[in-house]
Amino acid sequence: MPEQRTLRKSISISGIGLHSGKPATITLKPGLPNQGIVFVRSDLVASGAQALPSIGEGIKAVVQNVVSTQLATTLGRGRVTVSTVEHVLAALQGMGVDNAVCEVDGPEVPILDGSSIQFCDAIRRAGTRAQRAPQAYVVLRKRVE
Repeated sequence: MPEQRTLRKSISISGIGLHSGKPATITLKPGLPNQGIVFVRSDLVASGAQALPSIGEGIKAVVQNVVSTQLATTLGRGRVTVSTVEHVLAALQGMGVDNAVCEVDGPEVPILDGSSIQFCDAIRRAGTRAQRAPQAYVVLRKRVE
């Protein structure tokens, strides 16, 4: 069975938030086995304002944490949200990354050129590495529409 993968090293990407128009930086860091993709608002952690039970927990990129899909996909936990996550998530999935911490310095991931290519290029430059944990698979047992 294939092993889970994470980033070989941390990478930062800066740009502008699509909806806020403000500068934004996301830093992708290696994650632990079975952690999945987790978003952390570094601006709130630095100010002590992150309203999470544990700052280290962040917001897991799972369907249960989707709080809005109007204009962009927004993940949230408590009062903390991060939006426009779809392009970086597509890049991580497409590049085979199972576990990563995505630190964002504001409420929105930078849009870059509007695609995932710049995220993919950054992940390619950073490299990935195998982890000693098997990949999990979703098995569909009935039709989903």
